[in-house]
Amino acid sequence: MATTSSTLWNAVVLRIGKGAQDMLDTGVIVLFGEPVPDALSDICVVHNRGGRSPLTPQRELLPGDVLNFAGTRYTIDEVGEAATSNLSDLGHVALYFNSPDQSLLAGAIKVSGPPPQLPDQRVILTFEPSSDKG
Repeated sequence: MATTSSTLWNAVVLRIGKGAQDMLDTGVIVLFGEPVPDALSDICVVHNRGGRSPLTPQRELLPGDVLNFAGTRYTIDEVGEAATSNLSDLGHVALYFNSPDQSLLAGAIKVSGPPPQLPDQRVILTFEPSSDKG
């Protein structure tokens, strides 16, 4: 795990919605911080907004940054124009895994790497700067 000083944002997984695996089967994981709206709770990976860091990422997330998700590192390929602010305000972002042809929604982030798996409870999720950004 990255040290706190190199982590842009982190959260601890509280629970996994019963429909989250169905979403993952389509290449999407939806993160949402507590409190999560009832209408979305079944499809989300629910976390404790901010984990051990401030609720707001230290800076805008950028292509090349890294998502550490369920112990696997993914490279951020694209960041929607509202993704960082949604993560700050709601702990909410849609993650598109290995979907280069997917249209990028404002609140979404496209990442690439190994096939994803749902995280376990209490796993720490992080966004980290790319190694060439310090």
